[in-house]
Amino acid sequence: MVMAPQLLATATQLGAVLQAARKSQGMTQSALAGHIGLSQSRVSHLELHAHELSLEQLLAWCAALGLELSLGKMSALWTGTP
Repeated sequence: MVMAPQLLATATQLGAVLQAARKSQGMTQSALAGHIGLSQSRVSHLELHAHELSLEQLLAWCAALGLELSLGKMSALWTGTP
């Protein structure tokens, strides 16, 4: 299943996207944990508290799920400018 690009503004949104991506691939928290070197309980915690993810953890998480992280300038939609 191909995931559409997601625009994120909060850590809560990031956690939800990471969880949805994991579930859409049929991967358990335990399986993901094994790929990224964390415990299942830590994966569970980070899905709900993504603000605690380190950049290294986020990149490993993305790699394990086949996701890419992309940064760009905010669009007018996000900044509220015309």
